Amino acid sequence: MTTCPLSLGDRCYCANQVSSFDGPPTKTAVLLLAHGTPENPRQIPEYLGYVTGGRALPPQVIEEIRHRYSLIGFSPLTCWTLLQADHLSQSLTLPVFVGMRNWKPFIGDAVKAISTQGFEHVIAVCLAPQNSRTSVGLYRRAVLGDKPLPFSLDFVEEWHDHPRLAKAFAEKLRVSWKTANAQHGEKLPIIFTAHSVPQRTILEGDPYEAQAKETAELVAREAGLAASDWTFAFQSQGMSGGPWIGPTVEETILTLKVKGHRGVFLQPVGFLCDHVEVLYDIDIAFKQFAEKQGMQLWRADSLNGSQLLTAALAELVRGRIAK
Repeated sequence: MTTCPLSLGDRCYCANQVSSFDGPPTKTAVLLLAHGTPENPRQIPEYLGYVTGGRALPPQVIEEIRHRYSLIGFSPLTCWTLLQADHLSQSLTLPVFVGMRNWKPFIGDAVKAISTQGFEHVIAVCLAPQNSRTSVGLYRRAVLGDKPLPFSLDFVEEWHDHPRLAKAFAEKLRVSWKTANAQHGEKLPIIFTAHSVPQRTILEGDPYEAQAKETAELVAREAGLAASDWTFAFQSQGMSGGPWIGPTVEETILTLKVKGHRGVFLQPVGFLCDHVEVLYDIDIAFKQFAEKQGMQLWRADSLNGSQLLTAALAELVRGRIAK
């Protein structure tokens, strides 16, 4: 069962935190934005209400999501995000706040804390490097709220092509892929993945699909992969409403099976830490699907507390301050 990386037990109190900073006085603060996650399966209905903006979901969808969370026991997304914020704060010697769109600590609470403490300038970074109105766009709206902000806002729209981000992913890839290849006895094909979005989003001009694939290309180049070593798929398609972009991971696994492969290696490049789309979708659902096809499945470790990730975020923020 997954436990909070910031605690010694199976309880997490991270969601009640907003920010703490013991450094010198400053007029500038950083705000990290993420999706948010419930602390236990009982909170799923309330959590999904935030995700859908109050739109009701079929009972079977709610129960399926509750079941997935119960299987992993706990989603550490908030804990990892707070740890990433702490590392970034130490690197920058600046206060770093955390705001979640769909759960505690909510973005609105983080904005209120920033305002109360009198910061004059805020650099906001969404921990989804690829820009989409379904993620980054919604986070921006949540920060802006319905009243004028009492501070100037520099909102980072995208950072999918940051060199240190590619290095961070490539570092995890090299180590995990080498181990998996040794266990499998031959070189495994790599599937880079990112969360799918509704097809209509891309048709309306959203840059997300192209940016996700560009991130994968940069990671492959940084890791020294040949074009034949890897492919790309979208994962975690929604369970309701219209078509979502693909190909899916399942379709890609079947394609690789037809080509004679008996194993596969996955690396998400749209997620910066472990959460349900990694711990359930990949570690349970995709692994079980591969096994039914007579294939084995491995994945790269998530970035989580990666020093290179901290360096990427720090360089991103320093670049904004320099401007």
